[in-house]
Amino acid sequence: MTTIATTNPATGEVEKTFDALTDEEVDRRIGRAAETFASYRTTGVAQRAEWMNAAAGILDRESEQIAAMMTTEMGKTLKAAGAEVQKCAKACRYYAAHAEEFLADRRPAGAEAVGARDAYVRYQPLGPVLAVMPWNFPLWQVVRFAAPGLMAGNVGLLKHSSNVPQTALFLEDLFRRAGFPEGAFQTLLIGSSKVERVLRDPRVKAATLTGSEPAGRSVASIAGSEVKPSVLELGGSDPFVVMPSADIEAAARTAAESRCLNNGQSCISAKRFIVDIGCADEFERLFVENMRAKRVGDPMDDATDIGPLVSEEGRAEAEEQVADAVGKGATVLCGGERPDGPGWFYPPTVVSGVTPDMRMYHEEVFAPVASVFRVRGVSEAVAVANATGFGLGSNAWTRDEVERERFVRELDAGQVFVNGMVTSYPELPFGGTKRSGYGRELSAEGMHAFCNAKTVWVG
Repeated sequence: MTTIATTNPATGEVEKTFDALTDEEVDRRIGRAAETFASYRTTGVAQRAEWMNAAAGILDRESEQIAAMMTTEMGKTLKAAGAEVQKCAKACRYYAAHAEEFLADRRPAGAEAVGARDAYVRYQPLGPVLAVMPWNFPLWQVVRFAAPGLMAGNVGLLKHSSNVPQTALFLEDLFRRAGFPEGAFQTLLIGSSKVERVLRDPRVKAATLTGSEPAGRSVASIAGSEVKPSVLELGGSDPFVVMPSADIEAAARTAAESRCLNNGQSCISAKRFIVDIGCADEFERLFVENMRAKRVGDPMDDATDIGPLVSEEGRAEAEEQVADAVGKGATVLCGGERPDGPGWFYPPTVVSGVTPDMRMYHEEVFAPVASVFRVRGVSEAVAVANATGFGLGSNAWTRDEVERERFVRELDAGQVFVNGMVTSYPELPFGGTKRSGYGRELSAEGMHAFCNAKTVWVG
């Protein structure tokens, strides 16, 4: 039986357990979603915006309690959890403010060009959407689907990661208390083995998943066989390219911040640091200094920079990846050894000399572990950056305009951030290429992903 429980990663102790829903209870919730959609889709955008702004207000007022809940469930620092709550409130307000604009009829050509009196595209909701979401940003990754989805007139069914049940239940309660109709957003406390049954239900019209590549392949294949649209945001092994013209101190500082974000458990964190030989010694020295300076400890302590990894299995996986690299000739410049004591802590670690025969060269490392590569020139930097099956985000540090344009043009990723850290904004589309998934979240594209772009031609 699937364990649905809050296990504190800082102590390893189970704090609360929950009963999974029965198949009959899941069916009732899907039925409620379908019934709610029939009426909810006709509500005005202004009314939806009022409810969405109310949700933002709840997030603001209850930020401290929500942050503590997330820290307890998955180990992110309390500071990071509080910032995540505020980011969610911002996204709610963003879509409340811009939904009318994003959903407005679009006239891509003059009516006379298509022989009509009028011609336009109308965006209409699809229906109940299944959201399969991960634990690492347990509030944000749900809200970045829910805010545009609900504002578009869709209703949501959330299958959250089984180790963050309290956050999952809070999200259902959040939208209910904000005023959204009963059934507009529901949490399904079920194991991953039940996802296929939900997705194949004809009342469920689409799916979105953020998670591992195997989970994405499974959901994509099921959705494809049912001819249902899906959006996938999977793993990443983001390159962080540094050229001699860059501000090396700023690059090294940002590199450490990115690699240690969310205790090293972020798909869009930089993981592979590709440095031109002309600045490699300086960058490596400063990078290691910044990584060593990160404080590992109690995630509830405001002085802590890095809390525990989410699970014992997650830490063991990172240890195995580092050991594989060292066994094949790589060098650990800092970190690399687990601390004594309870909890699933792992120190900031920098590994150099990574080669293609090592797991770290090809796999995503979901821990505060960085690999450093030395290259000669832009062409080799791009080649190493693109030598991965992933293509989520990428970073390029240069003050040379010609180099900048080459990186923007040639880095094979859904996002290229120049002289800054990859992050997500409600205003910009978010998603990847290659094995990092397909489709886009956020901005207008994220709303349109689960809309029928209906062509209207009036003679």
